[in-house]
Amino acid sequence: MLHKVRLHLSFSLVSLCVGATAVLAVAYIGLIAVVMSYATLTVEFSQSVRNNEAAVAVLESEYLASVARITHTDYVAAGYALPATKIFVPVKSVTALR
Repeated sequence: MLHKVRLHLSFSLVSLCVGATAVLAVAYIGLIAVVMSYATLTVEFSQSVRNNEAAVAVLESEYLASVARITHTDYVAAGYALPATKIFVPVKSVTALR
């Protein structure tokens, strides 16, 4: 009985191969699009990091220039009086949370 059963395919092997090839081609194009978009995002991210680093460098330069200007200012010549007493902060701070 098993010998008499024939497998009848309603489609040909050629159409199956053409369909599989089409699916693989679409998947390949999709993968290329994903890789290209990933590369674009990576380049944009690295450029934004460089821009942020440059902005931080400018701010740091301005900060260091301000600190140097404050440090080297002669306040007595600017009209300020010298402090009468100096009070230093203790090593252990006393807070209300302890």
